[in-house]
Amino acid sequence: MKKALGIVLLSIVALFMAYYAFIYYVTFSEGTRSGELIKISNKGVIVKTWEGEISQGISGAQIFSFSVLDKDEDVINKMQEYQGQYVKVNYVERYSTFFWLGDTKYFVTKVTPERSPHFRN
Repeated sequence: MKKALGIVLLSIVALFMAYYAFIYYVTFSEGTRSGELIKISNKGVIVKTWEGEISQGISGAQIFSFSVLDKDEDVINKMQEYQGQYVKVNYVERYSTFFWLGDTKYFVTKVTPERSPHFRN
């Protein structure tokens, strides 16, 4: 009986580890988006995650919401510096997420300042 219980528990742990590895390492898509960085915040009660938004147009319907992993401190610092400016972000989209990683399936990996197309010379 103990051996069977041990095998069942070990199988459950192995399945969870495989699921976590799939969610964390396998990406659904990669890409870039640009727009005005309107929000970057560290939110949460028990687990704090970095969440942000980019406005990609005039209306509020064109908002790109994203998360940033805690390990990407350079990206977080740059986003705080570029707040309110036009930026281009590189991101990966995952199949799903866990609450301790972020609220969205989109995770920004790089941010660079960009010239706004609204103010051409």
